[in-house]
Amino acid sequence: MTKYRILLIDDEEDMRHLTQMYLENSGFECIQAEGGNAAYKVLQEETIDLILLDIMMPEEDGFQVCQTILKNYDIPIIFLSAKGEEWDKVRAFQLGGDDYIVKPFSPGEMVARIQAVLRRFNQQHQQEDLQKIGTITLNQHARTVMVDNNVVPLTLKEYELLLFLIEHQHQALSREQLLEKVWGMDYIGSLRTVDTHIKTLRMKLGLADYIQTVWGIGYKFEVKET
Repeated sequence: MTKYRILLIDDEEDMRHLTQMYLENSGFECIQAEGGNAAYKVLQEETIDLILLDIMMPEEDGFQVCQTILKNYDIPIIFLSAKGEEWDKVRAFQLGGDDYIVKPFSPGEMVARIQAVLRRFNQQHQQEDLQKIGTITLNQHARTVMVDNNVVPLTLKEYELLLFLIEHQHQALSREQLLEKVWGMDYIGSLRTVDTHIKTLRMKLGLADYIQTVWGIGYKFEVKET
């Protein structure tokens, strides 16, 4: 099971410790920051899945910190604040916040809202990772390939070769280019390696016309419009 890492940004030490206890008891990992500068340092050094952000802080308030973070990172943010006025909530969402929890809050509500935001965020990114070309669907997050909604098992190199061809659609690519870009400059092998993998890809995909031979050069990926 994935253990999500939460960055808690709040200038009140007692509140940070209490919230961290709630989070860790619910299976999350929590990293504390007492303000914006400390939070920026954490983000440079750690992978963070979600941010809990207080609004009323000295120096930079939560709104300013939110703006700075979202300029540089794609991380969901939930505001935690004693300010329950509608204007504050509206501003939080306008700045890109994903939810707004008014203090005092129950641990159960906080955890449920975190789980809901993470679920929405992950679903959105999985959808963004889907790439459809003709009858082929690639999920770059899961590294899977489907043809007509049927999963096609590919080796890592077959997948990387297909992805490279798709990313350079309509371009004639030489065997030397494909060998260098997919297998790497240090690979010791012949150009026949490329031909063998192309043959296997065509067979597995059942779409021989998608990967076309360019005589005297190499191959190109092209889906003809119907």
